Amino acid sequence: MGKGDKKSRKGKIVKGTYGNRRPRKANKQKTETQKKEAAAS
Repeated sequence: MGKGDKKSRKGKIVKGTYGNRRPRKANKQKTETQKKEAAAS
């Protein structure tokens, strides 16, 4: 699993492609208000 592996994240970064292992948008991190709401409940 390295730079030449098309299915791995590293391989996709090297090749410049996207897919399930490397989505175009990273998961949004929770905002401060969402964290406070989760802690309160």
